[in-house]
Amino acid sequence: MPNFLSDVSAKVYVAGHRGMVGSAIVRALQAAGFHNIVVRGSRELDLRSQQAVDDFFADERPRFVFLAAARVGGILANNNYPADFIYDNLAIETNVIHAAYKYGVQKLLFLGSTCIYPKLAPQPLKEEYLLTGPLETTNEWYAVAKIAGIKLCQAYRRQHGCDFISAMPTNLYGPGDNYDLESSHVIPAMLRKMHEAKVAGESNVMLWGTGTPLREFLHVDDLADALMFLMKHYSDFSHVNVGVGSDLTIRELAELVRGVVGFDGELSFDATKPDGTPRKLVDTTLINDLGWSAKTPLRVGLESAYQWFVDNYANARAR
Repeated sequence: MPNFLSDVSAKVYVAGHRGMVGSAIVRALQAAGFHNIVVRGSRELDLRSQQAVDDFFADERPRFVFLAAARVGGILANNNYPADFIYDNLAIETNVIHAAYKYGVQKLLFLGSTCIYPKLAPQPLKEEYLLTGPLETTNEWYAVAKIAGIKLCQAYRRQHGCDFISAMPTNLYGPGDNYDLESSHVIPAMLRKMHEAKVAGESNVMLWGTGTPLREFLHVDDLADALMFLMKHYSDFSHVNVGVGSDLTIRELAELVRGVVGFDGELSFDATKPDGTPRKLVDTTLINDLGWSAKTPLRVGLESAYQWFVDNYANARAR
């Protein structure tokens, strides 16, 4: 059977196509010439419903699947809605992965997150560190669900010979990001806060935490490029880290964002708010050795993300 990219007429299902990651995957597929891309919004197809997912796969019979659909959010959302995060993500994963097996999908790629790793795991995070220690408590519900997704792919590969693989991207940003301050991640939150402070002429922006945690950031279009690469070149048991291989402190990130936005005021840090994991840098040796590496410098990526936010301000801030 032909491998991925050898037949651009193959039917490809992108679950979660309206999200930042899913929309980037659709852009990458279209750029590669794929013209039989299947998508469904959550109102058309509730991936938490086993019957609905089963009916969809029975009707569409996709050859390839990118499973990017998930309930996602930052520290605040994970803390406030733990049941939603674990239930919704477990339901989505089990329904889609089982249906992919049942209806003969040739290859499936499951998207996780580097929050799967133990809070105090050695740095950089190697794939084999999974399940070697306690998780970060502020997002353990989401992390447990994502670990289950990895294990589902491994279990179906082991028992049924399914070519199901998993990729674990580091912190992402880019066009289509979520700018709702109640559920956004750090880069969109900073961009929005500093933009609105600049427009309002405010002299200070307050940010969560101490500013000392170290984080790595990958542009979402680089991720989509990596996923296309893995679908063609990788077929094995282990999940694969996707990152840039370098990090910076949240305070350094804030200064970089301030420069991109053009905010002239002061930055303050509220140390009473949680920092999350002290450091989360992924080891990218596996994917680098396969022949892939990230291409977008952080400053360049932040400039494009900020421009997207400004261009889509009315809709982006209401997400």
